[in-house]
Amino acid sequence: QVQLVESGGGLVQPGGSLRLSCAASGRNFSIYRMGWYRQAPGKQRELVAHIINDGSTNYADSVKGRFTISRDNAKNTAYLQMNSLKNEDTAVYYCYIWSGITTWGQGTQVTVSS
Repeated sequence: QVQLVESGGGLVQPGGSLRLSCAASGRNFSIYRMGWYRQAPGKQRELVAHIINDGSTNYADSVKGRFTISRDNAKNTAYLQMNSLKNEDTAVYYCYIWSGITTWGQGTQVTVSS
């Protein structure tokens, strides 16, 4: 069974930066894809970014050029560097992995406000 632990959320002013981390632990698993979704109040959960085990990445149009996803395979950890944050980035960010099944993290709040 795989478990995910997220960290790095918080309150930041518009234009600021945050870095989210997502660490996977467990036994006998291989991660094929890691990433984040986010859900703002009253809105559907949407994909933010993901990274596949070959290193290829995919981003939502709304975050391209501002967010960067990376991965440390040795640590089974993914990172989401978020720069030039906007008010509309405010949401709960959920890390996930796909290892044959999908596992979700507990979510971390990101609030962008002046």
